Amino acid sequence: MTLLENWRTKAYGDGTNEKEKEALWKDYFLTEKGIYEKLLSDVKHVERGTVRELAEKFQTDVQTMTGFLDGINESLHEENPIETMDEDTEVKLEIDPEKLYYHMVEAKADWLYGLEAWDSILTEARRKELYKEQKASGTIRKPAKVGRNDPCPCGSGKKYKHCCGKNA
Repeated sequence: MTLLENWRTKAYGDGTNEKEKEALWKDYFLTEKGIYEKLLSDVKHVERGTVRELAEKFQTDVQTMTGFLDGINESLHEENPIETMDEDTEVKLEIDPEKLYYHMVEAKADWLYGLEAWDSILTEARRKELYKEQKASGTIRKPAKVGRNDPCPCGSGKKYKHCCGKNA
């Protein structure tokens, strides 16, 4: 079983009871916040190392670091091979701040997108823009329904019932 499979089984699977999952996630979120505070303090710095080295550097275990890498992977300029990685896999954390902020909003992680460090990374206006963009991405808008006697949307000038609505 890969590191990622092990993490996902423990965090989301049936192998852990609800009380253990709750404790796991509580600890994870505290650790995650601490790691992000360190990474966002110098967002231009690219963190590199093996999964084990990064776990040691951020004072956590390999399993928690695996969960962190899984969560941040889509917010990097270049994704890491998280599906196949082991403790000795070299990873690189080159953060794309806008993607990261967007994904934090998507995850409803207000304890992360509300960190003070964002003030020096993205302007307040840009953060609001990204927030609205992400929230709008989940909104489904149905097109206005065409009535039988309305002009046909194909542009023919005919009524819908005599044009495209004839066979509907």
